[in-house]
Amino acid sequence: MSLPEVLLWQRLRLEPCGLKFRRQHPILNYVLDFYCARARLAVEIDGEAHDRGTRPARDAERDAVLAAHGLTILRVPARDVLADPGVVAEAIAETALPLHPRLRRRSPSPSVLGEDLEG
Repeated sequence: MSLPEVLLWQRLRLEPCGLKFRRQHPILNYVLDFYCARARLAVEIDGEAHDRGTRPARDAERDAVLAAHGLTILRVPARDVLADPGVVAEAIAETALPLHPRLRRRSPSPSVLGEDLEG
């Protein structure tokens, strides 16, 4: 694992917001940097190499294949993780929460809020 991955794993393994993450998770023909199975969220940490040569096209193809299988892909620049891994971990958890079937935040119905629906 790269340094940004190690720094992020130190936070994600603590299960932020009750979300369990796996590291270096194999799926299809790929290995994901991090994966939250319940939210079907793949997290990829992109260093400089992801901007060079054929890598952007390969990443786009990979993302399309994973998305076609129902996964949401979140790409995070490695520089952001290095700057503040805690903030990145929180942002990842906030991204995963609405995707998680049991932890999905639901807004209360208008009647619960005491609003008059009839005018």
